[in-house]
Amino acid sequence: KDRDFCLVSETNLHINGHFIGKSKKQGLKRDFTWVQSIGVQFDSHKLYLGANKVAKWDDARDELSLLLDDQPIVLPPGRGADWESASAPGLKISRLQDANSVTVEVAESFVITARAVPITAEESRIHKYEITEDDCFAHLELNFKFFALSPQVTGVLGQTYSAGFKSPVKVGVAMPIMGGEDKFAASDLFAADCKVARFAGRAIESVAGHNFPEVACGSGSAAGRGIVCRK
Repeated sequence: KDRDFCLVSETNLHINGHFIGKSKKQGLKRDFTWVQSIGVQFDSHKLYLGANKVAKWDDARDELSLLLDDQPIVLPPGRGADWESASAPGLKISRLQDANSVTVEVAESFVITARAVPITAEESRIHKYEITEDDCFAHLELNFKFFALSPQVTGVLGQTYSAGFKSPVKVGVAMPIMGGEDKFAASDLFAADCKVARFAGRAIESVAGHNFPEVACGSGSAAGRGIVCRK
């Protein structure tokens, strides 16, 4: 918890995630964690997308924060409303619901679907998260779709698209651990300083025309034990 990790790193795309969570309880080896925000770097731009810290959740109130190059993005109200950037050609953000759900697209590069959600009292009771009334731990449920990745792509998620990737995860255990903190830890949400970072703010030699599978990441698994990502 309270750490930043590289999710995807290419020469012209770098995505970090910031994790929030609850301290591990006695007898557990890991914190309970959720992705609170992501920092997306592409070309010379920085895009922030995060869930606000809030005590009591209200579905009708928008708790998503978006910034482009440190400037707030104000989306038009209403489901289906679009916003397009004048300074970052190809960047388009659309509302999927009246609040808390958007798609972010950079033409010919990626589409990210993000939904801000809380930890509900029922989830806390079932999984013993011990969420208190002062913070519902609002976080992001994320879906990634990429259109241009090179065989050298890296990052916690990016490595799974690289040529010859073999998962180190032990299938069948209650909470499989991928590992790699030493490789993917970053000093800041917009720092491309993890050991395997490739970001240089320039175009990549992509695998053109390849239909890369989507990745959905969130805490809504049946087991309820941390972040789960599925292609």
